[in-house]
Amino acid sequence: MGGLDFSLIDWKEIATAILDTLKMLGASAIFTFILGLPLGIILYLASRSSSRRVNSVYVVLSFVVNILRSVPFIILIVAMIPITREIVGVSFGVLGTIPPLVVGAAPFFARLVETSLSEVDRGVIEAAEGMGASTQQIILRVLLPEARPGLFAAMTITIITLVSYTAMSGQVGGGGLGDLAIRYGYFRYEKEVMIIAVVLIVILVQFLQMAGDRLVRHFTRK
Repeated sequence: MGGLDFSLIDWKEIATAILDTLKMLGASAIFTFILGLPLGIILYLASRSSSRRVNSVYVVLSFVVNILRSVPFIILIVAMIPITREIVGVSFGVLGTIPPLVVGAAPFFARLVETSLSEVDRGVIEAAEGMGASTQQIILRVLLPEARPGLFAAMTITIITLVSYTAMSGQVGGGGLGDLAIRYGYFRYEKEVMIIAVVLIVILVQFLQMAGDRLVRHFTRK
């Protein structure tokens, strides 16, 4: 294969890298959704409030979210090293990569949640308000159910973004397939390992996209 030799590949190390990537992806996705969903709901509600105080809260939250979304992830990892060390005890490896992943992805997901909620038919919300539904009831029984296709699409986009973030974390010893590709493909010029890592990342992204698209289609009303 054009000078490529896959016979010396350490498949056990490849398997470990896959497992590390899935660990980082799974843990960071869970915390991203736990933090990002309520933040997105708060952004949505605050943006539509008639209270000046609440509008001020929205401006502040929106500014913070935009700042965090604007920071390149590789810089965010380095900038968060002291904070990460305080939270999890280490600033490298799989565990040390999870806090920056969450901080980088949660604001992104929150914006997508806000956008999804904004697309809910205003007439449905007004009907619920007319029947005396509380804000909590409107959120749980109207907004979230009606926005499910958009929310699942947002989750899919966020998880795929996290895959790219985990790959970038390899530049600072984050572990996983990205770390494997950089250590072997870049520093040791072992193109075979880099090719395998890239192919596995592409397969993972395609699988996640297909699963997400299927969920969106399932919850989209015909």
